[in-house]
Amino acid sequence: MAAEKKGHIVMPANTPLNIQYLRSALSSPNEIHLAELPFNSTQHGLPSNIENTEKLPFTHIAKLFLSTLSLEAPLCSLISQITEQEGHPPLCVISDVFLGWVNNIRNLSFTTCGAHGTLAYVSIWEFFIPQTALSMKSDGWICNTVEEIEPLGLHLLRNYLQLPVWPVGPLLPPASLSGSKHRAGKEPGIALEACMEWLDLKDENYVLYISFGSQNTIRASQMMALAEGLEESGRSFIWVIWPPFGFDINGEFIAECCGVPMIGWPLAAEQAYNVKMLVEEMGVAVELTRTVETVISGEQVKKVIEIVMEQEGKGKEMKEKANEIAAHLREAITEKGKEKGSLVRAMDDLVRAILSPKAK
Repeated sequence: MAAEKKGHIVMPANTPLNIQYLRSALSSPNEIHLAELPFNSTQHGLPSNIENTEKLPFTHIAKLFLSTLSLEAPLCSLISQITEQEGHPPLCVISDVFLGWVNNIRNLSFTTCGAHGTLAYVSIWEFFIPQTALSMKSDGWICNTVEEIEPLGLHLLRNYLQLPVWPVGPLLPPASLSGSKHRAGKEPGIALEACMEWLDLKDENYVLYISFGSQNTIRASQMMALAEGLEESGRSFIWVIWPPFGFDINGEFIAECCGVPMIGWPLAAEQAYNVKMLVEEMGVAVELTRTVETVISGEQVKKVIEIVMEQEGKGKEMKEKANEIAAHLREAITEKGKEKGSLVRAMDDLVRAILSPKAK
């Protein structure tokens, strides 16, 4: 949308169900042109109507990645249609870093995680080796991060790639930036108003927010220890569990992320690197444990909750640092006259690079 405001036509291309989700996120149906790429999940050994990881068991992740290779021909066909209709090819093609095959079409690769976590993918899993190698043939990379927050990660990524890297974060739904209550995709299991009324009855900085996804799984014993620790802490909490996988969780055990500290529980992929950065570099998190193989107790859970939520000492220090990071995120999207945040500056530089004679 930021690129479109500068007079450029933007056309996200994705599979049909993902396009439905994208369309529901647009405040105006005509804001951005959406293109569907034909896809049938059952042809790739996946359950019916599965086109992303939301309802996909972790054991099927590899099949989903491999299925993306089938999108090359439809994407080539789409670009040919655009070229025929417009009389010239698109200025650039921006792809996810895991879709390295797009660089047969090219030009810009996009990674949805930060610079630090992106580095972890360079050397893991057979699927990613050829895809990452192809992505490194891009003319540049776009990263969902902020220069002020990840200077070291961006420095290392630029040195490794020897390519331009544009930090265009934070990439958030427009509604979250404007305070709108418009929600994309699925509705929550509880009314937002009811949740807010309950929160209004609680003291500030007293409620713990726990959010899990649906890609990884913790053991029943770990979930019981987590519940026991929450009860022993005496803190009020909101535990968000996405149906239909009641015990399937993904990523980090986090205590909110909007200017508040976090408790990390990395389970897979680059999450351990992300938590390491949050704990050691940013100082806004405490790591509870990692992987599904560890044994935790309710006492361990209670201890880290007390550290993070205490009003003095380390808890207070982490809160202050989290507020600083939240301020950097808000500043990144600033555009008031000549005052431009890092996201706006990066977008300006990216557009200049795309329009430069060399790029053409």
